[in-house]
Amino acid sequence: MALMVHLKTVAHLRGKGDKIAKVTFRGLSFYSRVAENCEEVAHFNETFRWPIASKLDGNEMLEIQVYNYSKVFSNRLIGTFCMVLQKVAEEGHLELTDTLTDDNNTSIKTNVTIEIRYQPMDGMVGVWSDGDFLDVPDDRDGTFSFETDSLLSGQSHGSGTAGKGVFSAMKLGKIKSSRDDHKKDEPAVLDMEDLDKKAMRLAGMLEPDTISLASVTAVTTDVSNKRSKPDIKMEPSSGRPVDYQISITVIEARQLIGLNMDPVVCVEIGDDKKYTSMKESTNCPYYNEYFVFDFHVPPHVMFDKIIKLSVIHSKNLLRSGTLVGTFKMDVGTVYFQPEHQFYHKWAILSDPDDITAGSKGYIKCDIAVVGKGDNIKTPHKANETDEDDIEGNLLLPEGIPAERQWARFYVKIFRAEGLPKMNTSIMANVKKAFIGENRDLVDPYVQVHFAGQKGKTSVQKSSYEPIWNEQIIFTELFPPLCKRIKVQIRDSDKVNDVAIGTHFIDLRKISNDGDKGFLPTMGPAWVNMYGSTRQYTLMDEHQDLNDGLGEGVSFRARLLLSVAVEILDTTSPEIFSSTEVHVESVSNISESATGKIEEFFVFGSFLEATMIDRKTGDKPISFEITIGNYGNQIDGVSKPSSKKKKKDGENEEEESELIQNSSEDEADEDGDLVSVSSTPPMKPVITDRNYFHLPYFEKKPCIYIKSWWQDQRRRLYNSNMMDKIADKLEEGLNDVQEIIKTEKAFPERRLRGVLEELSVGCSRFVCLANKDVNQAGRTKLDRERLKSCMREMDSMGQQAKQIRTQVKKNTVRDKLKLVQNFLQKLRFLADEPQHSIPDVFIWMMNNNKRIAYARIPSKDILYSIVDEETGKDCGKVKAVFLKLPGKKGFGPAGWTVQAKLELYLWLGLNKQRKDFLCGLPNGFEEIKATKTGPGLHSMPPVGLVYDMKQVFQLRAHMYQARSLFAADSSGLSDPFARVFFSTHSQVTEVLSETLCPTWDQLLVFDDVELFGEASELRDDPPIIVVEIYDQDTVGKAEFIGRTFAKPTIKMCDEHYAPPRFPPQLEYFQIYRGNCTAGELLAAFELLQIGQGGRADLPPLEGPTDSERGPILPVPLGIRPVLSRYRIEVLFWGLRDLKRINLAQVDRPRVDIECAGRGIQSALIQNYKKNPNFSTLVKWFEVDLPENELLHPPLNIRVVDCRAFGRYILVGSHAVSSLRRFIYSAPDKTSNNWATAGDIVVNMDGDPPVRKMDTVVKLDAVSFSLKSDKDKKKKKKKKKGGMEEEDEPDESVLDWWSKYFASIETLKEILRAQEAAQAEAEEREDIEIAAETAGSKTKERGKEKKNSKDKRKGQAADGSERRPVKAKVDELVVYNKELESEYGNFEDWLHTFNLYRGKAGEDDEHALDDDRIVGRFKKQDLIPTWGCSRVAFFMSKSATDLHPADINGKADPYVVIKLGKSEVKDKENYISKQLNPVFGKSFDIEATFPMESMLTVSVYDWDLVGTDDLIGETKIDLENRFYSKFRVTCGISSSYSVHGYNSWRDPMKPSQILAKLCKDGKIDGPHYGPGGKVKVANRIFTAPTEIEDENGLKKQTEEHLALTVLNHWEEIPRVGCKLVPEHVETRPLLNPDKPGIEQGRIEMWVDMFPMDMPAPGPAIDISPRKPKSFELRVIIWNTDDVILEDDAFMTGEKMSDIYVRGWLKGQQEDKQDTDVHYHSLTGEGNFNWRFVFPFDYLMAEEKIVISKKESMFSWDETEYKIPPRLTLQVWDADHFSADDFLGAIELDLNRFPRGAKTAKQCTLDMIRNEQDLPTISIFKQKRVKGWWPFVARNENDEMELTGKVEAELHLVTAEEAEKSPVGLGRNEPDPLEKPNRPDTSLMWFLTPLKSIRYFIWHNYRWLILKVLGLILLLLMLGLFLYSIPGYLVKKMLGA
Repeated sequence: MALMVHLKTVAHLRGKGDKIAKVTFRGLSFYSRVAENCEEVAHFNETFRWPIASKLDGNEMLEIQVYNYSKVFSNRLIGTFCMVLQKVAEEGHLELTDTLTDDNNTSIKTNVTIEIRYQPMDGMVGVWSDGDFLDVPDDRDGTFSFETDSLLSGQSHGSGTAGKGVFSAMKLGKIKSSRDDHKKDEPAVLDMEDLDKKAMRLAGMLEPDTISLASVTAVTTDVSNKRSKPDIKMEPSSGRPVDYQISITVIEARQLIGLNMDPVVCVEIGDDKKYTSMKESTNCPYYNEYFVFDFHVPPHVMFDKIIKLSVIHSKNLLRSGTLVGTFKMDVGTVYFQPEHQFYHKWAILSDPDDITAGSKGYIKCDIAVVGKGDNIKTPHKANETDEDDIEGNLLLPEGIPAERQWARFYVKIFRAEGLPKMNTSIMANVKKAFIGENRDLVDPYVQVHFAGQKGKTSVQKSSYEPIWNEQIIFTELFPPLCKRIKVQIRDSDKVNDVAIGTHFIDLRKISNDGDKGFLPTMGPAWVNMYGSTRQYTLMDEHQDLNDGLGEGVSFRARLLLSVAVEILDTTSPEIFSSTEVHVESVSNISESATGKIEEFFVFGSFLEATMIDRKTGDKPISFEITIGNYGNQIDGVSKPSSKKKKKDGENEEEESELIQNSSEDEADEDGDLVSVSSTPPMKPVITDRNYFHLPYFEKKPCIYIKSWWQDQRRRLYNSNMMDKIADKLEEGLNDVQEIIKTEKAFPERRLRGVLEELSVGCSRFVCLANKDVNQAGRTKLDRERLKSCMREMDSMGQQAKQIRTQVKKNTVRDKLKLVQNFLQKLRFLADEPQHSIPDVFIWMMNNNKRIAYARIPSKDILYSIVDEETGKDCGKVKAVFLKLPGKKGFGPAGWTVQAKLELYLWLGLNKQRKDFLCGLPNGFEEIKATKTGPGLHSMPPVGLVYDMKQVFQLRAHMYQARSLFAADSSGLSDPFARVFFSTHSQVTEVLSETLCPTWDQLLVFDDVELFGEASELRDDPPIIVVEIYDQDTVGKAEFIGRTFAKPTIKMCDEHYAPPRFPPQLEYFQIYRGNCTAGELLAAFELLQIGQGGRADLPPLEGPTDSERGPILPVPLGIRPVLSRYRIEVLFWGLRDLKRINLAQVDRPRVDIECAGRGIQSALIQNYKKNPNFSTLVKWFEVDLPENELLHPPLNIRVVDCRAFGRYILVGSHAVSSLRRFIYSAPDKTSNNWATAGDIVVNMDGDPPVRKMDTVVKLDAVSFSLKSDKDKKKKKKKKKGGMEEEDEPDESVLDWWSKYFASIETLKEILRAQEAAQAEAEEREDIEIAAETAGSKTKERGKEKKNSKDKRKGQAADGSERRPVKAKVDELVVYNKELESEYGNFEDWLHTFNLYRGKAGEDDEHALDDDRIVGRFKKQDLIPTWGCSRVAFFMSKSATDLHPADINGKADPYVVIKLGKSEVKDKENYISKQLNPVFGKSFDIEATFPMESMLTVSVYDWDLVGTDDLIGETKIDLENRFYSKFRVTCGISSSYSVHGYNSWRDPMKPSQILAKLCKDGKIDGPHYGPGGKVKVANRIFTAPTEIEDENGLKKQTEEHLALTVLNHWEEIPRVGCKLVPEHVETRPLLNPDKPGIEQGRIEMWVDMFPMDMPAPGPAIDISPRKPKSFELRVIIWNTDDVILEDDAFMTGEKMSDIYVRGWLKGQQEDKQDTDVHYHSLTGEGNFNWRFVFPFDYLMAEEKIVISKKESMFSWDETEYKIPPRLTLQVWDADHFSADDFLGAIELDLNRFPRGAKTAKQCTLDMIRNEQDLPTISIFKQKRVKGWWPFVARNENDEMELTGKVEAELHLVTAEEAEKSPVGLGRNEPDPLEKPNRPDTSLMWFLTPLKSIRYFIWHNYRWLILKVLGLILLLLMLGLFLYSIPGYLVKKMLGA
C-alpha cells in the first residue's frame, strides 16, 4: 500500500529566486530539491512515496507548502495548498492544478500542479500499473535518477571535499551506502553553512538536522537503492579460545548455621575445586585465603561457567563432610561488573536440599575475572566497619534484590524435526535385509543445562521427528545469577553420545526486570539449531559447532520448546523442598499453537562469482542455497520411515539425481512448480595467481525454493525495524566521531540530526509495530516483548528529543556517550529470542563436496509491503564473501576470501511473489525452465540474460598505506596491493622493507564490462576490493589485510570537472580478520567509455599500453598539495638493545625517514661503553601534504654496522602521527604572565596585599593531605584535655604511621569523590528532567564548588567523627604507577620502542612486548649531562601475588636488576604469603646512560629446583632523572630535621628552590619579613621556626621554600607539579602470561647524583614488629545458663557448667575453667583466670601468628587475623560428649560494653551491635561486665543461652613480666575460691551420695538392666550346677 504524489510545477511565482516545496501527509514531511533561479515557473517534477500500513481514510489531508529558499536566513513561506483525499481514496488517481493560500487563508495567484495515486493493498481502487506516471523516468522503487541539466549544473552533487571525513565511512566495516555516495559531499554539510536553519540540501539530499527515517523511501533522497553494504569483518570472533584468570579471595564467613562446627569453604569453577583450610569449632571462621584459576577457553564458554562457593562442615580425609550451604553465580555476571570484580562482598548461602530454610550464613569474598589486557584496580574502599554491614554489601549485581526467592524453571520440550542422520546406513541396510523394516538413523534426546545442573528427557529410538512432550524442572533462586539456559539435542549411542545441535536461551532477552516487567517466559516456539554439515562421518571435524562453539555452517534441526518460571511460596506445606532436577510428562500442544503454516518462496540470482580461491581446484563449481532442509540435495532429510507428514522436509531421496526433484505435494496453483536450489556447474576461469572467477558475463543463473514454515513474520519485522533504526544511528554516530576526530566544524549539528532521526524512527516503530496483534501462534513472550519494546522505544524517542535540545558545542562528547548506550540497547532489543524462519545458507560446491559457505539471517532478506519492515538486504544486490567452515576459518585461513559473490536474494510469502524481481538491476530478460507446462508464465526464471552492457575504464589511484601489519621477521613488510573489480585484477609494485608504503601509482583497468542500465550503475556501482600482501622471496605472498571501496562514477555525458572530479584521496580502514591492520589512502574513479572510445576520457600522463612500462604516478589533481617542512631531531641514545642473531649490537646507528627523505645519526662507536650519540641535533627538509591528516608516518630504524660494510636491521618504529610534534609559533597576544592584572589569591581574610604581586596564602595544608604543627596547637586549646592523650608520642611514630595515615586519607578522599560523583549524577538526572539549558551551566559551576567544599568538609568531618585523628605527616600513595600520573616523564625526550619480528597472529596485537628489541630516545630539549649515581630503592610490600606453589601460596622474595648489578634478597624470603610486606631498602650504583632500566622482580622461593618468576616491573630511571617533575627524591609535605619525617634529600628545600628558579630563569626567591617569600610574581607565606632534637627553636627559611615547592605548579610559565614524597603501586607482569596482572608491588625510588653531597642514611621501613601483649580474662560468674540434664530421682533440670575461651586462630591454646556441678538455676561461680599471650600489629589491627602448616612444612607461615576472643559455655558430661550451650565472640577492637548487672544483659547487645557504642580493649585496657551467650535454635533464630560476668585486662609483655599472674586460681596473684552451694561440693563431703548422684542420675536404667542380667546369669549357673545331682537323685529314686 502506498500513496504517491507527483509534484510537477509551481507557476505564477513573483520575483526571481530559489524555491523549495514541502509535502506533508500523516505528519511525515518530505522536502523537494531546490529549484534554482526560477522566474515565473518552478519545475520540480518529483515523486514522493509514503508506504502506508492502514487504509487511506477519506477525510485525511495532504498539505504542500512552497517556500523561498535561502542559504543564510530561514526559508520564507510563499503559500500552502491543502486538500482532502476523499476522491483519491475512492478512485485511486487524481490530477489537478490549484492555487495556494497565504497565512490569512486568502488565495494567491501562485498555483501548483500535482498528480496523486493511491495503491491500496488488494487493488480495490482502480488498477494501474507502475509505469502510468507521465514523464517520470520509470523505476520500480519509485526511485529514479536525475539526468536533467538543471540538476547537474553548479553544485548538483556537492563538492568532493567538504563533508566527507578524510576517513571514509568504511570505519566500522560499512561501506558508504549508495545514498551517502550520492550526496557525495553535500556542499558543506559540515562547514560554513548554518545548518540549524531548515536549509535544504541540493541534489535532493536533506540537511542533516532533519533527515527522518522515512525519507529513505522518498524519491529524492535515495537515488538508487539496489545494493546493500557488504560486511568487512570476515573472521568469526566467537569460538576462539582466550586466556582468563579468575582470582577469588575467601576472607571470612559469618553466622553459619549449626552448632560448634569445623567449617571449610570449597570454591568450585566448572570442574575445578579448591578448598580452604579447616577452622575448628567456630561459626565465624576467618580464612583470608587466595585462589587462582587459569582458563584458556572461548569467551562465552568462560562466561557460562558457574562459580560455586560452598561451606562444608567437618570434612576430613575419611568423610566428605556435610554441606551447610552454597552460593552460585556465573562467571559472566562477575565479568560484566564494573572493573570485572566484586570486592569485599558477602555471598548469601542457601541450602539446596531445603528451600524452605532461610539463609545458612554468609561468606565474605573478593572475586575478579581478568581477560587478556584487562587490568584490575584494587579499590581502597572504606575500612572494615562499613563492610561488616552484611546486608549493605551483598555479593549481588546492581539492581538485584537482597532477598531472592526460590522459583521453579519449567523447560518444556515438545518435539523436534529435520534431524540429520547420525549412524551409518550400512548397519541399517543389513537390518533392512533381515527384518524388512526401515529405521530412522538417529536416537535423539534433549539435555538442558542451567545454573550448574542438568536434566534430560527420555530417548526416542530411531526417529527423525521425535515427540517427547516432557518438561524438565529446575529449582533456583530468582532472579538467577546465571544468564543462559543451554538446550542440546543429543544422539544416544552405545559408545558415546554426541551433540546434534545446541541452542542458548538468554534469560535477559526473555524477561524484563523493570517495574512493568515480566518473568522469563518463552514459546511454545521453534528454535533452529545450526552446526556442522549434515552428512554423517565417523569423525566430524566440526563437532565443536554442534556444541555451540562458533558459527554453525548448516541447519541441523528445529526443536519446539517453551520456558516458564513460577515463583514459589516456600511457606506452603506441600512444597517439594529439594532443588533436584526432575522430569515430568506434559500434554501435547496443538499444531496451530506455534502459528499458521504458510508457504514461503526464496529467490536468488548470482550476478557475479569472483575471487574464488585457487586452492579449490579447477573442477566445475556450483552454488547451492538452502533454507532449513529445503533445497539441500546432498544431505537433506531422509524420509521418515513411516510415510507420515509429507510437507515437513523436502522429500528427496538420496538417490534422486535430478536437480528438479519434484515431489507429489508440490504441485500447486502455479502448475508444477519445482524448486531449483543450485546453479549449474561451471568451470572456473583464472583471474590471477590467487583467484579464479566464473564466466557468468551476461547470463546470470538463478535459484528458487519453496518451503513451509509457521508464519511468524511479525517477530522478524519488528526486529528489522529496530535494526534499521540502529544501523542508521550507528552510521550517524560514526559520522559524528569522524567529525570530532578530524576536527571539522559543527559536530553538534550532526549529532542533533542523528537524534532527530532516532526520535522519528522510534515514533514510527511505535505506530507500525502494533499490528497483527491477534495473529495465530502469538506467545506470551511476543505480547510482553511488544509492550516492553514499545515502551522502551517510546521513552528512547522522548529522551532523544530531550538530549537533542541539550546538545551544545561543549557537551557533544558527553551526549555522544549517552547516545551510544541507546545503540547498545537497540541492538539488544532487536535480537529476537524466538526464531521463526531458519537462516539461509549459501554453499560453494565443487565435485559434490562442500567447500565454503556464507550464512545470511532470514530476517535480512524478508519482504514486507511496508518498507521499514523489509529486511535490509531484501531485493538488493549484496556482495557476499564465502568463508571456510568451522575451525578451518580461524586465523590466516579465515582471512583469505574463498569466493566473492554478487548475490540478489528475496524471501517472502509465496502469495506476495509478484514483486520478487523488482530489485534487480534493470535491463534483463528472464530464461524459464525448458519444461513446458500450463502455468509457465508465472514460473520463476532459472536464469537472466542482460542485453544492456556498459563499458567502463576504472582508474585506481593507489597513493599510500600506513601502519600496516608487520609480516616479516625483521618487523617490516614488503607490501604490494592487489585491486579487484568485477572479474579483473591488477597489482601495484612491491616496496621493500616498510610498513608505510607510498606507491603513488595509478592502475588502469580498461574495458571493464558491467551489465545493467547506465543510470543505475552510475548511482550504485559494484564495490572494489583491495587486498594488501607481503611479498616473500620464497613461497606465496602473505596476506596483510583487505578493504572495500566504491568508485566515483562519470558517465560519458558528464563533464570531468569539479566538484566531483578529480576525486579526493580518502582513508580506507584495512581489516585483517576482525582487527584493523592499517589504513589505505587512495581514490577510485570509474569512467564510462562512450561512442568515441577512450579518446573522450580525461588524458593520462604517460603510456598505458606498454607491457610493464613506466609506472604511472597518481595525477596532480588527486595527489595531495605539498608544502615544505623542516624536521629537527635531537638524538639522545639507545637503550636495552637485544642480541641480533646471537651477536651483540656494538656500533648502532639510527636512520630516520619521512616521505622519502631522511637523515642518519652519528655512529655510536662502542655501545657498551656509551650508548648515547655524539652529535645531537640534526635536521632535514621534506615536502609534506598541507592537510595534517594526510601526513605520512615517520619511520625510525636502527641498524648495526658490522665489519666489511654490512648493515643489519636491529629494529624499527613508526611514529604514525606527526601532529604532536608540529611547532606552532607562540601567540604574542596571550602572554599569560603579563603583569597587568595579577590576581590576588587571598585564602584567609587578611588585608589585601600590594596589587602588583599575586599572593597565594596557605597553611601548609595543601590538598587535604598535608598537615602542620600550628593547627594541632589550636585544636588542643579548643578541646582541652581530650586531645592530649591522643597526641601521638614522636618516638612511637615511624615511617609506617605515616604510610597508614596516608592510606586513611586516600580512602577518605575516594569516599568524598564517590559521594560527590553520586551527587553530580543525581544532579545530571535532575537537569535532564528540568531540561533548562540556561540554568545548567550555573549549576555546574555551583556543583564544582560544592563538591570541593564538600570534600574539604568531609575530610574535616572525618577527623571529627573518629576519635580525633592524630596529626601525622603524610605522604602520597598512588594506586598506580608514577608514570601514568606524570605522562611517562616524557617531557624532556620521547622514548620509542623498536620492534622486530612478525606481529602476533592473535586477535589483539596490543601485546607486542616480545617483539621489542630496544628503545631509542629522541628528544626535544637538551638536559644537563648526568654521570653516575646511587639509586635508593625501597620495596614496601606486594599484594595479590599469583600463587606459584601447589598449596596455592608462594614464598616471595625480591630481586633487583640494574645494568650488570643485581641484588637478590633470597635469604629473606617470606614463607607462604601472597601479600608479603618486604619493607626493605636497597642501594645500587648506576652509571647513565649505560644502565637506565631498573627491573624489580618478585620470585617464588623453592626448596628444590629453580625459583619461579611471579612477576616483574620495569622502571626507566633515565627518564625520571631528567624529568622536570623532579622525580629524583619526592618532596615531603613538611620540613623537619629529626624524627621519622626528617628531610632525606641532600639538597635542602631552599637550595632546590634556588636551583629551580635559576634553571627556569625566573625572579626569586626573595625571602621577606613576617614569613613571606616571593617567587616570580607570587607571594607565599609559611612559618619560619624549626625545632631540633633538643627542642630548641631556630630561625629557618626551609618551611618557606618547601611551601613554594609544594605549590610549584602555580608558578607561571615554568610551573609544574613536583613529585611529592610518595609510594607508587606497580603491576607485576609475567612474560608467560602477557597482559594479565600477576599482583602488585608498592615501592618508591630515590636517586641521588654522585657529585652531590651524600644523602643521609636510608629511612628505616622494615616491617613493624608486632607488639607482644597478654590478655587476661577472668571469668567471675555465669547466670541464666540453660539447663541441659535432668536430675535423677527428682527429674529437675540442671547443668554442670564450665566456660571455655580462646583467641581466634589459636584454637590449640583453648583454656577451660573447672566445672560448676549441678547448677539448678543456671548460675555458676568460677573466679577463674585465662591468660592469652599474643603478638599484635596496631596499625593493621591484626594478630600475627606464626605456625607450621603441617608436620611436613619446612618453615613457619605467618598469618594475620583480626583479634577476636571467643567464649563458650558448655555442659560437662562424664560418660558422653559434653554439650555445647552457647558462645559469644568479641572483636577486641570494637565490642559492646558489658552490662552492669545480669538483668541488663540481653540479646540486643548482639542483635543491634551496629547501633551500640563499642569499645576497644587496646584503648580501655581493662573492662568488666556481663555479656550474653547465644546459640541458634532449630529455626535458625538466635536465642539467649546464658550470661557471663567477665573481666578483660590487657597488658603489654613488659608489664606482664613485672606483674605475673597464674592460670586458673594458681599463684602468683591467686583468685579466691568460688562460693558454690553444697550440691556442688558433695564430692568431698559424701562421696557415695555423690557417686549415686552422678552414676545413678545418668545411667540408672543401664545399671538396673545390668543387675537383672547378672541375676539371670547367676540363676542359670546355679541351675546348670545343680541339675546333674538332682537328676541322679530322681533317677535313683532317692
